[in-house]
Amino acid sequence: MADTWLSDTRAAYDTDASGYTERVRGLLDDKPYLRASLALFAESVQAAGGGPVADVGCGPGYVTEHLRDAGVDAFGIDLSPEMVAIARRTYPRVRFDVGTMTDLDLADGSLAGLVAFWSIIHVPDHALPGVFAEFHRVTRPGAPVLIGFHVGEGVRHSSEGYTGRPVSLDSHRRRPYSVADLLRDAGFTIEAELLMRPDEDVPGAVVFARPER
Repeated sequence: MADTWLSDTRAAYDTDASGYTERVRGLLDDKPYLRASLALFAESVQAAGGGPVADVGCGPGYVTEHLRDAGVDAFGIDLSPEMVAIARRTYPRVRFDVGTMTDLDLADGSLAGLVAFWSIIHVPDHALPGVFAEFHRVTRPGAPVLIGFHVGEGVRHSSEGYTGRPVSLDSHRRRPYSVADLLRDAGFTIEAELLMRPDEDVPGAVVFARPER
């Protein structure tokens, strides 16, 4: 936890865990493109033979549970112990671990897939290549990887959480091509990019990739 951004992110989500959980409750219900992306990811995992899948930056675990409902052997990893505690209480049959995407406690090539669902938004530019290198290290050749993020440029700083308590949290917005280029540099092949809500102030994007064989 030597980097300030890591400690700030963990502290922010520990502080605001209950508020964030309420904020994302039912989020997938009215987001058909997100559900379709997760369905395609699940289908790709199963087509490749199945196996363990990590939801990295899982927060309260709703995406992890959604993937399990889709037939994927998913487990969650999050930086925030409070978020992991909520996920474990909400989905007691699912595995959730405290960990960091900068140094995943997983064996090389052990994953049949990986999801980072709007969790790289708190990773600064200088640390993102190392994060993607970790994603490449822990995934099998050809394993599907799904990366979701806010689209735009620059950094937005939050000093107040959803519960009104003070936090210090940076959120980075990026263009799909820049995320795709960083994934290529880390050894991934890009399969698809989906831009959602392009007319809104903060669009979303999903990039599908696979480690090169």
